[in-house]
Amino acid sequence: MSLLLEALACIAGVALVVLAITSALRVLVVPRSSRDRVARTVFGSMRRLFEFWAMRYSTYAETDRLMSWYAPSGLLMLVIVWLAMVLVGYTGIFLLLTGDGLHDSFILSGSSLLTLGFASPGEDAGTTAVAFSEAAIGLILIALLIAYLPAVYSTFSRREALVGMLEVRAGSPPSSVELLARYQRIQWLGRLGDLWERWEAWFVELEETHTSLAALNFFRSPRPERSWITAAGTVLDAAALTSSTVDIPRDSRADLCIRAGYLALQNIASFFGIPHDAHPRADDPISISRAEFDAAYDRLLAADIPLKADRDDCWKHFAGWRVNYDTVLLALAELTAAPIAEWVSDRGPVKRPQGL
Repeated sequence: MSLLLEALACIAGVALVVLAITSALRVLVVPRSSRDRVARTVFGSMRRLFEFWAMRYSTYAETDRLMSWYAPSGLLMLVIVWLAMVLVGYTGIFLLLTGDGLHDSFILSGSSLLTLGFASPGEDAGTTAVAFSEAAIGLILIALLIAYLPAVYSTFSRREALVGMLEVRAGSPPSSVELLARYQRIQWLGRLGDLWERWEAWFVELEETHTSLAALNFFRSPRPERSWITAAGTVLDAAALTSSTVDIPRDSRADLCIRAGYLALQNIASFFGIPHDAHPRADDPISISRAEFDAAYDRLLAADIPLKADRDDCWKHFAGWRVNYDTVLLALAELTAAPIAEWVSDRGPVKRPQGL
């Protein structure tokens, strides 16, 4: 192989190694939302593979069982891709440094990366240093993954604690109307503020963790009927109904919970490139119809919940809250293949006129 081709292979190899290291730092280390092309390609390819395989199943429980492997498999495949990029990249570097040919350079790169030691870089100090650097990179990538997984599962456990608690309070699948009805049944309407405060903190953590640890979005709940996104939608709708429709003393914690929630969902949607209007008008269309709202109003009334008398005004204010998270809520429910839940994953996004 000519010196020019070996030099080009070395340059391409350095670029590939830098790309792998940069990708690993973005995904595993950088504590802020940062979209990564390598991770997006790997997870996108795995997603298509899992969706193709899911077509074989006829029930949601079977599909959910399969999709529960998606995020862990994607993470494992991502590490394999990083290691493969380093392997190929250093093969190009050794090709120039040793001049031993493609096969021997590949063997030397693999031996260095996996610290197997069956291939020697020779007595050249520069080549030996490069081999040591490859071994160090391989060990660092594995160490970063080992450190990353406890952070992921610790955050997952905190997220699921409130999601599981919601089943007790809002039924399964969760319903915003059922949540308010159960609180009325046990005479706890006056304690809703405590619920909003806990979920406000949950939404704040959700925004931070589900953009910096993006794989968390696809880690599914332990039970197929649960989902972090359906729980989020249920709580937001319950808070919106309370603020707009339920006739109890105003509690600003409901409003703060809604704001924390729609900001979290909007930022997660932005991370995944989901188009949405961050500042919609209060009269923009939403996916919930007036007839559905009236049916919910009647159910709340039947549960002996005190309601404001002016339905038109209640609908106006509810829609004004819902419009802030309607599009991103439904899009994230579709992205995560969420189980069916009222007003969340049982409908598609509203078709808005062009220009809005």
